[in-house]
Amino acid sequence: MRYRYLGRTGLQVSEYMLGSMSFGSDGNTDENECISIVHHALDRGINFIDTADTYSHGEAEKIIGKALSGRRDQVVLATKFRLPAGGGINQQGGSRYWIMKQVENSLQRLKTDHIDLYQMHRPDPNTDLEETLSALSDLVREGKVRYLGCSTFPSWYLAETQAISRLYNLSRFVNESSPYSLFQRTVERETLPAVQHYRMGFTAWSPLNGGWLTGKYAGNGTSPVGSRAQRVKGQWGQHYPILQLRFDMQRPGNRRKLELLPQLECIAENAGLRLMHLAQAFPLAHPGVTSVILGPRTLEQYKDMEAGFDIGLDSETLDNLDKIVPPGDLIEEADRGYVSPWMATSARRVIRNE
Repeated sequence: MRYRYLGRTGLQVSEYMLGSMSFGSDGNTDENECISIVHHALDRGINFIDTADTYSHGEAEKIIGKALSGRRDQVVLATKFRLPAGGGINQQGGSRYWIMKQVENSLQRLKTDHIDLYQMHRPDPNTDLEETLSALSDLVREGKVRYLGCSTFPSWYLAETQAISRLYNLSRFVNESSPYSLFQRTVERETLPAVQHYRMGFTAWSPLNGGWLTGKYAGNGTSPVGSRAQRVKGQWGQHYPILQLRFDMQRPGNRRKLELLPQLECIAENAGLRLMHLAQAFPLAHPGVTSVILGPRTLEQYKDMEAGFDIGLDSETLDNLDKIVPPGDLIEEADRGYVSPWMATSARRVIRNE
């Protein structure tokens, strides 16, 4: 396993980060298998683990807490807050009220006295950034949190967070986490340059584009039993409705993916690689990327991913990929990761009664 510095923190983390979104009732209900995945990852040299308060309604954090029993000091542990985590109107967001409550819940579920990287899961335009950063800074001073991060923040919003931290002498976000794959390259336009400018870390999620880049989806639009495309048709898809769009084979963007997959398979074959391994290695070729988050649901899936940990892509392969999916491109809009509220019709138009 190779390691990279997390921005300018001086902290070294593994190039691959173990994600746990598929642990628990929204994915793998076999707790022992999930724990086994964590242990295999640690034994392979992964020292960076990602989870969130909302993954399987808190179950993922509990599983991670059990899995790290006796091995907590080997891990840089990251979790998140911000998305709705209960039925109450204030059980979400970036307010001091919610942050102070939810960090305690996460600490309890994770069975730890501190979180190494506490990340804001999405922007919260209804809460002043000074409010959020002030509360988070207090957690750092109390020792409950070591570092702060964010997820899917637009580049201008990242700049604003850095400015507020400097202006008010608050702890700053040291990491941004966004989707980055061969089918979702928008972060190359502004997010990654901003991350590099502020010397932040960057963790890339969904490098396999939700399974699209494993090669499991056929040109006729069929999907194998047990695949994410199959699972989002049920209760899981009701919890995450955007996922239903990501696997709607009638959408033009998804049809385009089916057209591009054979070309990507050909590039992988010419490089002597499986498409999945090419895809998971692709984000690491960008100098602004710190770590790639892999979210296996089963131990078998993890072992498939692990087989590609030592792979690096050469310039010829990367150039050929650029010809298929140009830098900065986005194939399917549903893969964007965060839809800016300021793009809503109500935010762009004023209708006057005449």
